[in-house]
Amino acid sequence: MAAKVLAIVLAGGEGKRLMPLTADRAKPAVPFGGMYRMVDFVLSNLANAGYLKIVVLTQYKSHSLDRHITKTWRMSTLLGNYVTPVPAQQRRGPWWFAGSADAIYQSFNLIHDEQPDYVIVFGADHIYRMDPRQMVEDHIASGAAVTVAGIRQPLSMADQFGVIEVGEDGRRIRAFREKPTDAVGLPDAPNEIYASMGNYVFTTRALCEAVERDAEDKTSKHDMGGSIIPMLVERGEANVYDFRDNEVPGSTDRDRGYWRDVGTLDSFYDAHMDLINVHPVFNMYNFDWPIYTEQLPWPPAKFVHQWGERVGRAVGSMVSPGVVISGSLVENSIVSPKVRVHSWAHVEGSVLMEGVEIGRHAVVRRAILDKNVFVPEGAEIGVDLEKDRQRYTVSDNGVVVIGKGQKIEP
Repeated sequence: MAAKVLAIVLAGGEGKRLMPLTADRAKPAVPFGGMYRMVDFVLSNLANAGYLKIVVLTQYKSHSLDRHITKTWRMSTLLGNYVTPVPAQQRRGPWWFAGSADAIYQSFNLIHDEQPDYVIVFGADHIYRMDPRQMVEDHIASGAAVTVAGIRQPLSMADQFGVIEVGEDGRRIRAFREKPTDAVGLPDAPNEIYASMGNYVFTTRALCEAVERDAEDKTSKHDMGGSIIPMLVERGEANVYDFRDNEVPGSTDRDRGYWRDVGTLDSFYDAHMDLINVHPVFNMYNFDWPIYTEQLPWPPAKFVHQWGERVGRAVGSMVSPGVVISGSLVENSIVSPKVRVHSWAHVEGSVLMEGVEIGRHAVVRRAILDKNVFVPEGAEIGVDLEKDRQRYTVSDNGVVVIGKGQKIEP
């Protein structure tokens, strides 16, 4: 008989480093890749693997996220399948979630209702493909209390991640440290470390016991990675799962093992640029392991005018339905639904979200424009960064970011 598994997706993150994209929405609700939301990637991984009892724990500015999940992620109820957003309900007292571990503690009723053998706890704001069945099978075979997904990274980058240090067997976790400057390489690869992906598989009893114990500790930060995992590591009950061993149907040699933490504006931008190579670093065209999202009745994209330099065209770009590119040039960009790019405009190396409109003769370079931004005729964005810094958000790497509906000066 197959093991009973409940999936919990942690989606309460505020995402301060992604401001202004998170000014009006939770981080997992931020649009990504033209037609998707960040949360669609983890939900698609779970659904493709056949884990169809999923709860999404929300908290910060959750309306956009709740609405997207409710409208999009509808499962057949005949077999009891569901994807449901669960906001903080103050079940344990008059307070909101104090951390990811506290979110699970306050949501014990979800676990008690399902009585699963194992609980998957995944984050909601990473871009990747993964078959979680293989990780669950590895966890069951190991007999561990928790299995933590680790992705191999250069030892020199250890101070950028939560680092998993393993024993000589390469499996049992002996230390779990946050951004160490003195990390030790892996037994089979001294120049590499395991970075935590924020994905865990728990034996249900072990999860409940650890979270209850953590709730009693008033000095705890009540965080899964900072509190619960170190507790189980100390007891010798934590294993690592090497993401390199995960085989996703339809993966290419180029995108196998791809994982991006898009927690900053620059990493968010870079992850978009990964999509548009001829041989993409992350391949959205893998139909054997699709990424699901809401499908609205948008018409096909349209490219109009062919007179002199007034030719509507897009090169090296992803263009979504409902877009009209009219006598203008779009290069190396991601264009979301219902975008309009008017004549003689030039968009280069940019991410345009739903409903953006680019006026005639406007120039947009290395920019992220959130929903419903209107760029007036002749305006320039990303051309003079000093001028842009006075009006907009500019990332460390010089990407101009304009928030949802923000007014643009000519």
